[in-house]
Amino acid sequence: MTDIAPATRARVMSALRGQRIETPSWAYGNSGTRFKVFRQEGVPRDPYEKIADAATVHRFTGVAPTVALHIPWDRVDDYAALAAYAREQGVQLGTINANVFQDDDYRLGSVTNPDHDVRRKAIGHLLECVDVMDATGSRDLKLWFSDGTNYPGQDSMRQRQDRLAAALRESYGRLTGDQRLLLEYKLFEPAFYTTDVPDWGTAYAHCLELGERAQVVIDTGHHAPGTNVEFIVAFLLRAGRLGGFDFNSRFYADDDLMAGAANPFELFRIMHEIVQADALRPEYGIAFMLDQCHNIEPKVEAVIRSVLNVQEATAKALLVDVEALVAAQRSGDVLEANAVLMDAYHTDVRPLLRDLRAEMGLDPDPVGAYRRSGYLDRVRAERVGGEQAGWGA
Repeated sequence: MTDIAPATRARVMSALRGQRIETPSWAYGNSGTRFKVFRQEGVPRDPYEKIADAATVHRFTGVAPTVALHIPWDRVDDYAALAAYAREQGVQLGTINANVFQDDDYRLGSVTNPDHDVRRKAIGHLLECVDVMDATGSRDLKLWFSDGTNYPGQDSMRQRQDRLAAALRESYGRLTGDQRLLLEYKLFEPAFYTTDVPDWGTAYAHCLELGERAQVVIDTGHHAPGTNVEFIVAFLLRAGRLGGFDFNSRFYADDDLMAGAANPFELFRIMHEIVQADALRPEYGIAFMLDQCHNIEPKVEAVIRSVLNVQEATAKALLVDVEALVAAQRSGDVLEANAVLMDAYHTDVRPLLRDLRAEMGLDPDPVGAYRRSGYLDRVRAERVGGEQAGWGA
């Protein structure tokens, strides 16, 4: 595909103009490996400065208008005031993420812990997060549990599922209006023998028990090597249970690298399924969020690059010749069907995206514009003293 027909170009530009990608507050804080957290100059010291960084990403990309919060990392006394500040900066508060994995009490699990008092503490935090949603106007409560076991016989797997179901049921019952519960899964880590929500099937089954406003989140780094993630996407789309994404890249495990860094072709295949289901539109309800930890690279620029990578994958997916693809599939022409996909994937969409940004009143080169803006130098000078945000803050 060397030339893009005018009608196709207009359709693709319209879809890209409406795309929305949420950035995570924790991506702007200090992070690292299991061995070391690396500190950088200019890192935010509180949720307000995180929001300022997120607003900067939106200012240069035009498609990142919301920022997800992590509680208690982003706890403040007045969430309504935080939401108002976000609006002043040109963004809004998005998904509220719970944290039931860092307290010492959670050594044997949170909502699935054999100790009743620990379970009540964990559930209390989940309900607190819904209170935060009420104050911020956020739609989505995202839950990820590190709960699991390390050794055979350590605990009853069946009873842990019962405890999980009870906690989800109570949390779901607290939701009001259009609020949703998004359940994330993870193959392993930190539990190594069993993980209580290890895969999309477990998450899907629990969501079915809860109701229509319980949906599954796919973190692209949370799968075994060789897993066909786009099949999971297609299945959950068909079932109407795909609530959102946590985009990142992995080489080995949950590496949390920039989206599209390790396997851009996979990201394209995922977005192809989204486009084919007409699920890219914000009104469809899928929360397209980044979930990344930028350990050695500058934070804001890394997030900008991640947003651009998702945009590129989406643009290529929108260029798939659907009529040719369907014709090849129905005729059983295996090679032609594959060629149609590969033709779109190999298209250089960067000129199209530059034109899109120019039409949106943005600099065609967001990374270059950010670097020229001097934003990083300014916050390095301003954010001196205090405690930088990071894991656990």
